[in-house]
Amino acid sequence: MNSIFRSLRSLIVVVVALTTASCGFHLRGSYNLPPELDKLSVTSFDQYGPLTREMRYLLQEHGIKLTLPASNITNLHLISESYGERTLSLYQSSRVAEKAFTYTARYSVTVPGKGNYNFSASLNRSYLDNPLTALAKSVEQDMLAAELRTEATKQMMRQLTRIKTYVEEYEKKQAAEEMIEKIQNEGQDGSITIKNRFEGKDDSVLLPELFKSGDDGDNSK
Repeated sequence: MNSIFRSLRSLIVVVVALTTASCGFHLRGSYNLPPELDKLSVTSFDQYGPLTREMRYLLQEHGIKLTLPASNITNLHLISESYGERTLSLYQSSRVAEKAFTYTARYSVTVPGKGNYNFSASLNRSYLDNPLTALAKSVEQDMLAAELRTEATKQMMRQLTRIKTYVEEYEKKQAAEEMIEKIQNEGQDGSITIKNRFEGKDDSVLLPELFKSGDDGDNSK
């Protein structure tokens, strides 16, 4: 009986795996990054800070080859990170009871010859503000900052999967602008010419005949 249950359980696992694969479902933490990000350089406002270390680790973990900055290499530049607080609720004594801790990371991605794109990742968490435990509150804020920083790098990875869409839009815009510029230049340099023909004869031959026909008409009156 136990062997039947084990076989049935294995069958269910196989069916679930095939179903998730066929519908395009990806497990949490996996990212379908575009080929423009196969090789990447990472620069930062704080080259050895925790955000930079976590981002570099996550990129390498997902198969991105990190290299030194170069003109032909896509660059991810960490611009800044910031923290903020806002009050959510008060005690009856008008003291702050609950706060929201906010973390924001800003960065840009430059794809050689295909544009520069700015992004930001922002998250927040709420916590109780107890004025009697100031030290504990400071430790809690540090823990929140570390947690939100980790979540922000994951959000940044998800945003990077959309780079291909932005690059395609950029290329379409560039192609349209080049076409317009080409048409304008052709009109300005006089390369567009118009030749008139009538029954295989040049205008220089036709025009005197037309004037002559008009004179005859007037004389007939």
